[in-house]
Amino acid sequence: LLFPVSNLCGKCRPRDTDLLQPSLNFLYWSLHQTTPCSQQRAVAVLLSNVSLLELLQKVLECTWLRSSPSDHASLSSEDALLCSGWLLVASLLLYQHRYNTEVHQTVSLDLTEVLNAIIFRKKKPVLLLVSIVQFLRAVLQRNFSSSLLVIVDQNTAQGATCLQPSSPQDAALHPLAMRQVFSLVVSLQNLLVHIQLQKDLLLSQAVVACLETLVEYLYVKNQDVALHVASQPWHRFLLFTLLNGGQKSFLQPEVLRLMTLFLRHQSSNIISQKEISEILQQATEANLAELPEATSRALHLFLCQV
Repeated sequence: LLFPVSNLCGKCRPRDTDLLQPSLNFLYWSLHQTTPCSQQRAVAVLLSNVSLLELLQKVLECTWLRSSPSDHASLSSEDALLCSGWLLVASLLLYQHRYNTEVHQTVSLDLTEVLNAIIFRKKKPVLLLVSIVQFLRAVLQRNFSSSLLVIVDQNTAQGATCLQPSSPQDAALHPLAMRQVFSLVVSLQNLLVHIQLQKDLLLSQAVVACLETLVEYLYVKNQDVALHVASQPWHRFLLFTLLNGGQKSFLQPEVLRLMTLFLRHQSSNIISQKEISEILQQATEANLAELPEATSRALHLFLCQV
């Protein structure tokens, strides 16, 4: 079914939402709900379809071409299509690298527009934000290096190699700039604060994972910058906000993952011995067998880091 469905997608236009959205969902789940052997073949089928990849680029570009954002609480058919497109391209990025699959058509995206979609999120629905954050995380995991993706500059519309760093730090973090890093970090922090009020687990998991990947990316590129970002005092306020969740709030998976991140980068001004002791105390009092899987995994990583 991958052949006819992917070919059908390639013949559509981005406004054909009723047909495209379920079709892209089918392609997405075909990648994820299959055996490794079949997965490799599925990736090869999709990456060999030039019309499909061209269509996906047009779909993603609709994210910032839309003049009037939808209401935050609702998910329109156009927004649902954007979600499917971002998630599918993010998956193709990771699997193309995993299997070293040949690419017949690249997808060009403006990095500034992608970052602005998160930084200036306006009234974007939660699921659309989750999808874009997932894509950004996939790009960071690949260090902006992929035979499928080409990063372009909105001013020159040329390849990433033409982006001119303005400082030694920018050169080290290329194609990101320091101002973009700090804007992105603050935006992710603000999203987590907002999530604490909305109790949206899906978005909190995506944001924390992206923050982890961003700091790891910075650490590889420039350790001083990574440690500087990880030790920002605003992180302390973020933890206080997340911990304002009542009893045993230290065992929230997003709190554990953030504290693990700060421990890894020795941010003693963010997490103290008191917080570490509190987590250990709550862990000894909890019924570990009844903890959710996400919490158990996060607690395991935290203890290993300690």
